[in-house]
Amino acid sequence: MDWLSPENVVAVGTAVLGIVASAGMVWYERRVPRRKRVGYRVQMDNPIGDDVRSGRANRRLGLFDEAPDMTDATLVLLRIENDGSQSIDRDDYTSPERHGLTAVFTDRTIRGVSVTQPDDTDHLMDHFSPDRGFGYSGNTLRIPRVPLNRGDHFKLLVLLSGGDVGCDIRLVGGIRDGEVHPNRSATPDEKPPLFSRASRLITIMLTVCVVTLATIVVARDDVPIGCAQGSMTVIGSTAFKPVLEEAANQYEADCAGSAINVDQRGSEAGLRELGDAGSKWKKKGSPPVVVFSDGPTSRGNPDLRGTRVALSAFALVVNDDVLLKNLSTSQVRRLYRGKVTNWRQLGGPNLPVRLISRDAGSGTRQVLQRRLLGGRGEMANSSIDCVHKDDRTAPVIRCELDSTEKLLPEVAKRTGAIGYGELNQATAAKGLHVLSIDGNAPSVDEIEDDNSPYAYREIEFAYTYDQPLTGSLVASFLTYLSEGRGQNAIRAHGHIPCSTPRGMKLCA
Repeated sequence: MDWLSPENVVAVGTAVLGIVASAGMVWYERRVPRRKRVGYRVQMDNPIGDDVRSGRANRRLGLFDEAPDMTDATLVLLRIENDGSQSIDRDDYTSPERHGLTAVFTDRTIRGVSVTQPDDTDHLMDHFSPDRGFGYSGNTLRIPRVPLNRGDHFKLLVLLSGGDVGCDIRLVGGIRDGEVHPNRSATPDEKPPLFSRASRLITIMLTVCVVTLATIVVARDDVPIGCAQGSMTVIGSTAFKPVLEEAANQYEADCAGSAINVDQRGSEAGLRELGDAGSKWKKKGSPPVVVFSDGPTSRGNPDLRGTRVALSAFALVVNDDVLLKNLSTSQVRRLYRGKVTNWRQLGGPNLPVRLISRDAGSGTRQVLQRRLLGGRGEMANSSIDCVHKDDRTAPVIRCELDSTEKLLPEVAKRTGAIGYGELNQATAAKGLHVLSIDGNAPSVDEIEDDNSPYAYREIEFAYTYDQPLTGSLVASFLTYLSEGRGQNAIRAHGHIPCSTPRGMKLCA
């Protein structure tokens, strides 16, 4: 099934994991709110040799008062830190005594204490004085109410006698809206991890899923989904011809064994051929023919199925000798009905009007008639070569050509000429310029942003006879046009893909 593609499986898995992780974090935050915490751990608990009782040893240590009876002497380094999410003030300690915390060294007697701290926390030393409760007796060490910013710590180097190395050491006391707890570290001065092991694992899993999904999308962006072999013919709109030629070449390059013939002869001719091919097709499904039409048309054949592919913009163009930049819809209608014979009637130069049009089977011409001429056709043809008036009674010269590629150069070289074509091709042509209509300049970007009421535009339809079979070359090529490189080809030639979120709205 199509939905079981790798990118879909990874995407769904990522979404599920993200939802579960988010729910878990919400549950954790509700059950374990942000708290003030004092953590402690023993970083060293070592025996001391007999020479520690000598004055020489004491001078070497430089830390303790004279301490007789140092049987079974041990040296303990105790680290105390704020490993919570909030700062701790003096008033946060809940002990009824002057001091804040009590360290208890089971079965041992304290002989001396020294305080150490990082260089950036020298201010902590002011709190370690007897008048603030600092002192010791027996196996109990009284620790003052030391304010600690998040991540601050200090260390207590304690000389003890009696008892064995490894005897229980506990830090007791209370913190308002918090706790005092033992913590762990892999190395003596390593800070506790900012995130728990579960959080780190979830983060790694989500990162792997997202990277995997992105890799699949990027890797598959340039390759059509579900390549098919065989041959097919694409017929129809000359306005859409550059898109189809590029897309067909790319598909053939990516999918070995495929052959796509692009034969642009106009929408009406293509639809006639599609209907004939479909009625003669003996196999199941659609014949290998796709017809592109500027706008919807089924020629009354219910077996023809149209698919919206792109939104195309068209433009009126005039020879550069016609200095006008804008025409109203009313003026356009008067021109194509032969009511305007000289451009000076519209405020332009003293030049006779010359209408260079497309043949009757052209989708571009049909869009002009639907969108600008109120559904009416153009005046009758009066010239074969676009130079001489064959019908002397005709008000102006009007000729017809069978493709946009022929029409644009003809407008460029005929003084006073006006014609029409697909916007991207018209903009690139030399010797002519595009016209605004009712003050609205033709712009694909503005149309896509839904900021332009520009009227001369239409949806490009792809027609098949009946529904093409899944896995056929026709079905694969149509899918390719709506994704990846096919969609890029549509944009590159100045059209808006109907398969994008914005395009779906514009093509509706």
